[in-house]
Amino acid sequence: MKKILLIGKLNNVMNETNKFLSQFFHVQLCSENKNVLEGMLKIVNPDLVLISLIGAYQMDSSVFFLLNEQYGQVPVLTIGTKEECDKFSSYYEMEQFENLIRPIKNTEIMDAICKKLHLDEKELEKEEETTSKKKRILVVDDNGTTLRTMKAMLEDFYEVAVAISGAQAMTSIGKKRPDLILLDYEMPICDGKMTLEMIRADEEMKNIPVVFLTAINDRANIEAVLKLKPEGYFLKPPIKERLLAEIEKLLNKK
Repeated sequence: MKKILLIGKLNNVMNETNKFLSQFFHVQLCSENKNVLEGMLKIVNPDLVLISLIGAYQMDSSVFFLLNEQYGQVPVLTIGTKEECDKFSSYYEMEQFENLIRPIKNTEIMDAICKKLHLDEKELEKEEETTSKKKRILVVDDNGTTLRTMKAMLEDFYEVAVAISGAQAMTSIGKKRPDLILLDYEMPICDGKMTLEMIRADEEMKNIPVVFLTAINDRANIEAVLKLKPEGYFLKPPIKERLLAEIEKLLNKK
């Protein structure tokens, strides 16, 4: 399944586009912050980048520079009015970048993506039928290396989404409910404990199984983790075979 990195501010238009495209592609949401984007590009390794320019007044050309300088082989589609894309006009002279004038229908965005990636829409529909049967795993960790490792470990068996913070995880869950969450216990600002508490407090999310990942192997830390009553925990880095077996066991309980 082709991977699309969808960049922009969360709003109704962005949510609808994400929902539509997720039927055919693996879509990963990302903010327009350059540092966050840089990390997410390494994790996702997208086949195409789609940027919503709605309300992107804080986005500067450094985002476009990064995409062109380090990911020049990855096609970039933006969605915006002529006025919104004027500040990046020099980039549209390059073959890598193309703007789709809004308002635009999601089916037209789909057509543009298929053209850029040389895809047959009928074949995509067949692929979507197969992919939709895969269970969805959300991996939450502030460490990019860990996210890349976990994604590589799981993506042959599951649809894998990633989040780099508790706040981003809650947004991701709200957009598309995962079947299981792998959650880092030690994260800055909103740690694993706080994130789990938010999940358990939400009526729509509270029954999603959560497995903690922790790098600290001492009795006090493990006891603190277990007090939160997650469905399981693993020391990082987890052994692939054991992790896959535990995930299957938890998913088959549902």
